Amino acid sequence: MRGFYSKLESSPSSPPLGLGIGAGGVPLPLSLAVETEKAQALLQTFSHASLLASAGLGALCVVADHALTLPIIQHHLWLRAMLDNATHGLIGLWSWAIVIGLRKKSNLYEVLLAGLLASIIDLDHFYMAGSLSLKAAVSLPQRPPLHCSSLIPVLCLSLRLLMWFGRLKDAWCSLPWMLFISMATHHVRDGVRHGLWVCPLGNTPPIPYWLYVSTTATLPHLCSVLMYLTGTRDVISTKHGVAIDV
Repeated sequence: MRGFYSKLESSPSSPPLGLGIGAGGVPLPLSLAVETEKAQALLQTFSHASLLASAGLGALCVVADHALTLPIIQHHLWLRAMLDNATHGLIGLWSWAIVIGLRKKSNLYEVLLAGLLASIIDLDHFYMAGSLSLKAAVSLPQRPPLHCSSLIPVLCLSLRLLMWFGRLKDAWCSLPWMLFISMATHHVRDGVRHGLWVCPLGNTPPIPYWLYVSTTATLPHLCSVLMYLTGTRDVISTKHGVAIDV
């Protein structure tokens, strides 16, 4: 996956301070160069590479879900649970990889963290069951707390405020969006069987399978656009020099 990097970094051939480089190497006022770069970054959200990666994400959903229906897996509770949870993690890390790209080692760490977050959500089954028994964890009379979809905006906004008060808004500005991707992909996938639990309104009908796959494949692009509109992309690219998009 390719990232889009700032063209305004210092180099021996950089233009004078206050100028950027436009098409054909023509110097531009810095403000215009920044706006041009931001527009290019937004266009990268729908680049061929990112669209191909999204198609691969959709294919992953279909292949993994089909594998889980195989008799050899269905007849082993622990194997089915582990593969189901691993699928949540793979979808989460793949989705975040589409958002940020994989051009630096730090990007890889972020992607792995996103996958971990998407997986550990299911630990609330054991918390709700009050036991480490897998049979008890998957036989709950009601859904566990982290599977309430209303919590997604609450947790993401709370994390954003906590980072703001802790003055971590620049260094970890993408963390709330990572949490959003990890939780949203997990909830949408679970919604195929149970619908979405929207407190306090109740449960929606089960999500059609085609809608689950298409939503999962488009969520990274939605996240990228929202990060651009909220200025998170600017902070990532100017403060840390990381890829703006795939």
